[in-house]
Amino acid sequence: MKLISPAHIHHGVDSTDEINDIVKEMDVKKVYILCDPILEELGSTGKIKSILDDQGIKYELSTNVMAEPSVEKGNEIVEEVRKASPDLIIGLGGGSTLDLVKAASLIAVQEGEIGNYLNLTGDKKLGKEKIPNILMPTTSGTSAEITDIAVFSTGDSKDAVTDPLMLATYAIIDPVYTYSLPPKVAAASSVDAFTHAIEAFTSVNATPITDNLAMGAIEKIYNNVREGVWDAKNHEAKNELSAASIMAGLSFYNAGVAGVHALAYPLGGNFKIPHGESNAVLLPYVYNIIQKSCSNKLSKLAPIFKIDTAGKDSMAIASEIVQKLFNLVEDVGLPRNLQYYDITEDDIELLTKNALKQTRLLVRSPLELKEEVVRKIYTDAFEG
Repeated sequence: MKLISPAHIHHGVDSTDEINDIVKEMDVKKVYILCDPILEELGSTGKIKSILDDQGIKYELSTNVMAEPSVEKGNEIVEEVRKASPDLIIGLGGGSTLDLVKAASLIAVQEGEIGNYLNLTGDKKLGKEKIPNILMPTTSGTSAEITDIAVFSTGDSKDAVTDPLMLATYAIIDPVYTYSLPPKVAAASSVDAFTHAIEAFTSVNATPITDNLAMGAIEKIYNNVREGVWDAKNHEAKNELSAASIMAGLSFYNAGVAGVHALAYPLGGNFKIPHGESNAVLLPYVYNIIQKSCSNKLSKLAPIFKIDTAGKDSMAIASEIVQKLFNLVEDVGLPRNLQYYDITEDDIELLTKNALKQTRLLVRSPLELKEEVVRKIYTDAFEG
């Protein structure tokens, strides 16, 4: 039993200040910064720039980011990094930004481009060198700063580049950046983290270590997400969600996610639905189907959901937990059915076909998700 993680994880209010020591230790001369455009507009990069300016370090800043990044967008960032030739890359933003940085850090010093290294269709093997990076999330959800995977849209679905060397050189999780998130973004990212945690908890690859991390994350998110989403000034709740995202990330990076993510990928690939929302709209429907395969495990979460277990078997408890999942999605203001996204009944076959391609994820499900099961989940989510 082991736990894999980045070598350096810094968490806490104003942990951005750690960059001071990092660039000194690495004797950095030039930095490439990638951040979400809105963050640059809001001045969120100010502290990073100030640190670099104070130490006389040159930097180039790019806001060439898109949600659910395509392979083509990934190639653009790889070329930007090659042209900049930095000693260090800093990524500040959501999961899309961090995925772009992870991939560029490694592929910019290899031959070829993103498509050559995709899991499902790539034709090259990654080498063992990279440009060091610092990954700094501005949401409490994707846990991209913890994992070695970068996900890209491929037209009709998604694929990924994965390699242990893609783990962050330094992960800095400063919850201050989450304080100004709009409610919908805060909700989607938090339910994303929640999905990471519960899928890791019920994964066939779960271990006692990942279980404890997952349970801790589930509890923190369930107890704080409503205030963290709807009360802009509740920084304590937002700090807890930030910590929970790390715990969820460490859990799912080691135990893996499964059916929810497998079915969510085509929603992003085909319909450009943000990843957190894709997970949220499917989460309760997937567990409504698979609960029979993991009711004993799910029932251990009853105290977190404040469920009275007296006289109930594990299936009854699991069913109540599934209802809590429906309530959670509704409480944070996220859509509860696919029709909200203008998906039609005719689209279910396309979604089913593309979800079944996600074999890397599907094999971790406690219930085998055959074609007819996947189709039923999508149908249930469509009908609401």
